[in-house]
Amino acid sequence: MNKRIATALVLFLIFTGSGSQAQTGDVSMDKDAILKTIETMTGNFAAGNIDGVMATYESGAVVVGQPGQPVSGNEALRAMFRQFVEQGVAFTYGAHEIVVSGDVALHLMKWTAPGPDGDMSALSVAVLRRQLDGTWKMVIDHPSGDAVMHAPAN
Repeated sequence: MNKRIATALVLFLIFTGSGSQAQTGDVSMDKDAILKTIETMTGNFAAGNIDGVMATYESGAVVVGQPGQPVSGNEALRAMFRQFVEQGVAFTYGAHEIVVSGDVALHLMKWTAPGPDGDMSALSVAVLRRQLDGTWKMVIDHPSGDAVMHAPAN
């Protein structure tokens, strides 16, 4: 590739917003929007608002309600969330870590809940995708993402 073509390509990428910063936008704004999605989900879950919970997931999302048991499909997810809400589990949420790459993000968060033998805690792992309107929705949600750390080796 000659210098003139290379220079033209670089200028095109700079001025058309095709550089990596333009693709990912302002990462801190992305992280704020992702956190808003997570807080909307957890707030609606605590309030028992299944419609509000579902609004934070893409159609076709997969949620691992119990380790090794992924659930998908709108009605199956609604039933699973309804069952959890009816059990009356109250969660406490810890710090958040968010990693953004373009239109995909990884969200990590520790949660704690009272259990029959004392408090339980786990690492929630969620993958989110930026929607056309700029909001973020979950596509994969694994509230016990660290369960594999306690599983027997194969």
